[in-house]
Amino acid sequence: MEYIIQNDCLTVSVSDIGAELMSVKTADGHEYLWQGDEKYWAGRAPIMFPICGRLYNGEYTYLGKTYTLPNHGFARKSKFELKSVSKSLVTLELSANEETRSVYPFDFVFDVTFSLKDNCLDVKYEVKNTDTKELIFSVGGHPAFNAPLDKGLAFEDCYVEFAKSCEALRVDFSPACFLTHQDKLYNPQGTKRIDLRHDLFDNDAIFLYNVAKEVKLGSDKTQRSVTMRFDGMKYIGLWHAVKTDAPYVCIEPWTSVPATEGKVDNLLTKEEMIHLPVGYTYKNGYSVTIK
Repeated sequence: MEYIIQNDCLTVSVSDIGAELMSVKTADGHEYLWQGDEKYWAGRAPIMFPICGRLYNGEYTYLGKTYTLPNHGFARKSKFELKSVSKSLVTLELSANEETRSVYPFDFVFDVTFSLKDNCLDVKYEVKNTDTKELIFSVGGHPAFNAPLDKGLAFEDCYVEFAKSCEALRVDFSPACFLTHQDKLYNPQGTKRIDLRHDLFDNDAIFLYNVAKEVKLGSDKTQRSVTMRFDGMKYIGLWHAVKTDAPYVCIEPWTSVPATEGKVDNLLTKEEMIHLPVGYTYKNGYSVTIK
């Protein structure tokens, strides 16, 4: 089922499967969100929970037991329940169940809220620890936007630009997309604007940190743009299907990154995971401003 929220500026559609964004349109009917195409990538805006990225061998251990999780966790394939809805706001909820506990031995409630104010879409994540032990997780977004944003333009007419210059560090991945712990400066001259080319993604995603917490997808040839703020997220990823001419780019705010090459993680010591005490609620998210 899909839920629609709208105001005078935007109309947004959200699926109950994965609490995934399905459409972001302006008042003139123009679509900004990638609509999925199996030729390139069928996704649109999946949510990462309770891990971001992939686990080595698809496995992790916790208290001496081995569990398996798919890439990016299970939330993106799970059915969320409707918690509340109004004209310009919808909250969907995923609670621990028998299926989730078989691969992730924790009780939790995960709420995702989409709300509109003028030409801004706010996406909020709330994770509540309803267990009797510490909850360990990470969370992130994977929204894809059309690139180009306007007809008659090319992918190469687009750019991604941070709000200010920074000495961005790029997460170094192995060919299988695991950490190598050999991160390096992405642009020694200082990263602000990245002109898009398809071959930027021939070796998979570009994941950066130590960057400004605002990034814009735009073009010098149109006034249409998408600006994302991700204040609570350490990492921002850029991606499209590897070695293709895919007409979209994902802008992905994550709290953590994949496993280390050759290492099955112990969840208790896995790097950069969030450790949430019993009864506490964790809040994070991002916003997207459409022009």
